[in-house]
Amino acid sequence: MNKMSFFLVLFGAILWGTTGTAQHFAPEGAHPIAVGTMRLAVGGSALFIIVLFTKRIKPTKWPVKAMLIAAVAMAAYQPLFFSAVATTGVAIGTVIAIGSAPILTGFMEWLIYRRRPDRQWWLATALSIIGCILLFVTQGDIKLDPIGFVMAIGAGLSFSAYTLVNKQIVQKVSSEMAVAVVFILSAILLSPLLFIYDVSWVFEPSGMIVVLQLGFVATAIAYLLFVRGLMGVPASSAVTLSLAEPLTAAILGVVVVGEVLTPLAVVGVCMIFLGLTVLFYTPKKNRHVL
Repeated sequence: MNKMSFFLVLFGAILWGTTGTAQHFAPEGAHPIAVGTMRLAVGGSALFIIVLFTKRIKPTKWPVKAMLIAAVAMAAYQPLFFSAVATTGVAIGTVIAIGSAPILTGFMEWLIYRRRPDRQWWLATALSIIGCILLFVTQGDIKLDPIGFVMAIGAGLSFSAYTLVNKQIVQKVSSEMAVAVVFILSAILLSPLLFIYDVSWVFEPSGMIVVLQLGFVATAIAYLLFVRGLMGVPASSAVTLSLAEPLTAAILGVVVVGEVLTPLAVVGVCMIFLGLTVLFYTPKKNRHVL
């Protein structure tokens, strides 16, 4: 595993962790799905403008099929995740969606590329998922709804598919182009939702700041780092590293929002950190990149 790629993916996941804190300051009435759609639109547009001014675009070389699959996967993730959380609760919805993604990616990587994850990955993933469970089950809204469970698994599968397909995309186009085109397409696919949910909050000062932060920082920069890191990190390891997102969200919740972590949540934070550390110190003989 390339160390620089490791840190690129990790830092991208840390920036994702700022999403919850940013949404906390969004105007009342800002629906999460509408926020997610605006996030993709702003982030994708920003990256596309940068690409237009800095790179020569050659559409004939684009892996169109892979980009469409990635766009559909990313577009599906937003409503599936938020709907799962709304249906089955924040704790269960988040744990299933985020926790299932590394496992699903590992199995998909095994089936598609015949690359079986090593023991260190299993240990790191197990520690991180257990930590994620401890972090979220203390939130007091635990309930299990079959439909919500399926949607949460769908969200995890969507993120897994997005990550795996991006491994193919970045081999043919720049990481900037890969993120820009995929997110623009995703925003277009989700745009009909903006006719369902109120978006007038975007024109309020706090709403504009939140959208810009989510679009530029938590999306454009974060996914650019993540996709660049994918060039030197196995897809399964990259998704396990994404568990730094809830770790960051928990820390920001305490520092910025003023939330208080329970003893179990503190143990969860420590276990996620331990899992990421185990992944970082994978022995050289077991390091590989698809």
